[in-house]
Amino acid sequence: MSPFDPYSTSRRNLLRGALGVVVAAGLPSVTQAASNDNTTPVERDRQWLKATQKYAAERKRWLAEVDAGDFDGAFRPDWAALQAYQPPKWYADAKFGIFVHWGLYSIPAFGGEWYSRNMYIKGSAAYEHHIKTYGPHTQFGYKDFIPQFKAEAFDAAAWAKLFSAAGARYVVPVAEHHDGFSMYDSHLSDYTAVKMGPKRDLLGEISQAVRNQGLHFALSSHRAEHDWFFDEGRKFPSDVSDPANAGLYGPAQDRLAGKGDEDLFGDYTYVSQAWLDDWLARQTELAARYNPDLIYFDWWIGQPSFRNTLPKFLAWYYNRAARNGGSAIVNYKLGEFADGAGVLDIERGQAPGIRPDVWQTCTSISDKSWGYIENDTYKSPEQLIHLLADVVSKNGNLLLNVGPHADGRIPDGARDTLLKMGEWLKINGDAIYGSRPWVVFGEGPTETASGTFAESKAKPYTAKDFRFTVKDGVLHAIEMARPTGEVTIASVRSDYPVKRVTLLGSNASIAFRQTDAGLTVSLPTDAPEQLAYVWRIETR
Repeated sequence: MSPFDPYSTSRRNLLRGALGVVVAAGLPSVTQAASNDNTTPVERDRQWLKATQKYAAERKRWLAEVDAGDFDGAFRPDWAALQAYQPPKWYADAKFGIFVHWGLYSIPAFGGEWYSRNMYIKGSAAYEHHIKTYGPHTQFGYKDFIPQFKAEAFDAAAWAKLFSAAGARYVVPVAEHHDGFSMYDSHLSDYTAVKMGPKRDLLGEISQAVRNQGLHFALSSHRAEHDWFFDEGRKFPSDVSDPANAGLYGPAQDRLAGKGDEDLFGDYTYVSQAWLDDWLARQTELAARYNPDLIYFDWWIGQPSFRNTLPKFLAWYYNRAARNGGSAIVNYKLGEFADGAGVLDIERGQAPGIRPDVWQTCTSISDKSWGYIENDTYKSPEQLIHLLADVVSKNGNLLLNVGPHADGRIPDGARDTLLKMGEWLKINGDAIYGSRPWVVFGEGPTETASGTFAESKAKPYTAKDFRFTVKDGVLHAIEMARPTGEVTIASVRSDYPVKRVTLLGSNASIAFRQTDAGLTVSLPTDAPEQLAYVWRIETR
C-alpha cells in the first residue's frame, strides 16, 4: 500500500519525477544529488539476477506451468477475453473485509509502511529519524530490521476470531509489500519470513485460521513496485548499492515517474523482461500454494510494461479456479485493467453513485498509516459504519485495513473499533450482507466526496441522510444519525406502498404515514443508541 492524502505526505509527492526533485508536503524541496552509483539499468538487473540465480530453475518451472496453460478454459490471456469475467456471488454478498498490513516496516513504526523507501530519501523525516535512531545507512540498512522481526506475540487464531467478531467475511493480509520481504513460504527468494526473522509461514498460519472461522482467505501482492522501490538508496552511500543485498533490494531501478500516480503512461521506469518473468512466477507460486479466493494488486501493476504479462496470470488464475470449483477475484485500481477484467478498488474513496458492477473501497482503520506507527489515531466506529452503509448502497464492498504491532498484536484502538462495528452488524446485518442497491442509493443534504483519496473531504452525516439497500424484496433505509421527533424519508413516496415498518434492534411498534412527500416515521423514545438506525420497510 502507499502513502495517502491528507494524513501523510502524498504518494505523488514522495516519488521522484523524471528530473529527480522531491516535493514533499511539510518538507523542503531537495534537489537530486549526484549519484554514487553509476550502474546502468541492465547492470542492476544483472546484479539482481545473480543474487537470485539459485532460484532460476524454480522460476522457470512456474513460468512453464503458466505457459502450459490452463488457457483451455473460458479465459484466454488477452484483455478482450478477460472482459467476460464475473466475480462470484459470495463476494457481492460479503460487503465487508479486513486488510492487514504487517511486515518489517512495523518495527521502526515511523511514518508508515513506506518507511522502507522513505528512509533512503535524503531530507525526509524518515531519513533523519533513521540516522538518529539506527545510525548511517551503510551501517544499518532496511535489511537489518529482519533479525528484529520475531512475531513473538502473533496468534493467527486470535486474529481470525477478532475479524469474525467484527463482522468481516473475508481477510486480505499483505503477502509481500513493496519492500520485497515475503511473509510466506516462497521458494523464489531468500528473504522470507520462513527463512529469516520469525522463521514461520505467517501467511499460511493466517490462511488456516481464517478458513477455520468460515471466512474467505485472500491476499495482496505489491511486488510490482519493488522494481524501483529502493532506488533512492543508490544516490548516496548505503547498503542498497551492495550487490550482495540485491536479493532483497531488487534491481532498484531509477524511478522515472509520470506527472502523478494516475499518469502510468507517463512512467518510463526501466522494467526488464526478466523482472516481468519473476513477477509472474511469484504470483503463480502464491496463488498455487495458498489458493486465495481473492488477490489484491496495488496501483503500479498498471504500468505499461506489465500489460502483456498480467493477462497471462489472470487467465491462469481464473481458469484454475473455474476448473477446481474455487473462487478467483482480482482487485485493481486507477484504470490498470481493461473494464470488467477484475474488480475495481477505489483507494480511500467512494463512488459517486450506484455502479452496475460490484466494486470495492479500501481504507485504513487508522488515520495516518496502513502499517502500524506509534501515536496513530483511529477512525470512530460511527464513521466506519457510515462509510460501510454508503459503499454498500452503491453496490460496493468495504475493505478495512488494520496495522498490527511488529510483534503481531492488534492495537487496542483498532480492536475496540472492530468489535463495536461487529456489535452493530449483529443487529443490522440484514441491511448489509447479501443486499443489493435500491433504485437510488440514498438521500439527504450531506454530499459524499467521490474518487480516489477523497475520504478526507467527508463531512458528518445528519438524521436527514439515508442510505438504501434491498434484500429479499425488503427495503432498508439506513439513517445516519439519531433523529429527534418525526423524520420523513422523501424517496419512499406513496407510489411505493408500505404495509409495515420496523426498526432493527427495537421491539417497539412503529407508526408511520405515507404521502406524496414521502414516508414519515418516529424513533421510539426507548430506542437504544446505535451507530446508525435501520428502518425495515415492507411493501404491500
